[in-house]
Amino acid sequence: MRRFRFGAVIRQAESGKEWAEKARRLEGSGFDVLLVPDHLVGPRFAPVAALTAAACATTRLRVGTLVLANDFRHPAVLAKETATLDLLSDGRLEVGLGTGWMAGDYASAGMPLDPPGVRVERLAEALAVLRGLWGDGPFTFEGAHYRVRGLDQRPKPVSRPHPRLLLGAGGPRMLRLAAREADVVHLTTRVRGDGSGPDERDGGLAAYLDKLRTVREAAGGRYERLELGTSVLQAGERRAEEAWSAAASARLEDTPQVLLGTRRDIADRLRHWRDEHDLSYFVVHHERDLGVLTPVVEELAGA
Repeated sequence: MRRFRFGAVIRQAESGKEWAEKARRLEGSGFDVLLVPDHLVGPRFAPVAALTAAACATTRLRVGTLVLANDFRHPAVLAKETATLDLLSDGRLEVGLGTGWMAGDYASAGMPLDPPGVRVERLAEALAVLRGLWGDGPFTFEGAHYRVRGLDQRPKPVSRPHPRLLLGAGGPRMLRLAAREADVVHLTTRVRGDGSGPDERDGGLAAYLDKLRTVREAAGGRYERLELGTSVLQAGERRAEEAWSAAASARLEDTPQVLLGTRRDIADRLRHWRDEHDLSYFVVHHERDLGVLTPVVEELAGA
């Protein structure tokens, strides 16, 4: 049986001291991972610096990204940054990646937002470059989007063969890529190709179960080695969506992304999704829900 793991997205703090205290509270409450998102707009820390500080403030807590936008960094730069962070955290880094998708990020920075297929192809190449540069010896790569020639970066990651790779995926192409390439498949809501928000065709139990089937079929023989995760967008009782957040939960009833009810209700639903559907990694999307979900984490951590 797959063991539960729990993460929480923490976006910012008013000082370094407060940030360190948040990380230590998560660690003391049984959470496994502190996660930072990657957007150019909105109230969010830059991920690499924030995760380095969180790792230095803790001893057991893993740190990761949910998720880095591939379009924001050349994979050679990202390989160097993540290898350094993995070393400084004593191998506690989890690298979450996605294509990049939010139109506001691209428009505000004057970057072109390519069609989804192009972004997925570019991410697939970036994964090959990351693995190559994290490995031993010089690495060369010739692709449609990236070219690397005889590059041997130092340091290498402490985690071998490389840090755990998480891919966030909502649409079929990303789900299949994640099933083939990731250590962790993080199921998300599908977004529109123009990056304007959630795809109205997605939502509900049937769509969520279809995503799980897509992952299982695409993973083939490696399915049993995958960890399946998702973000909890509402917990306890439903609240209004945060104005700054792109997450939308209105059409996600009956999925593990909306966990309403008592502590017992929530714990029972998490067990159901793990035991019946192999989902074992649950991430608290909003800090406001930590009060509701921390007692559940304390009960289920390690189970």
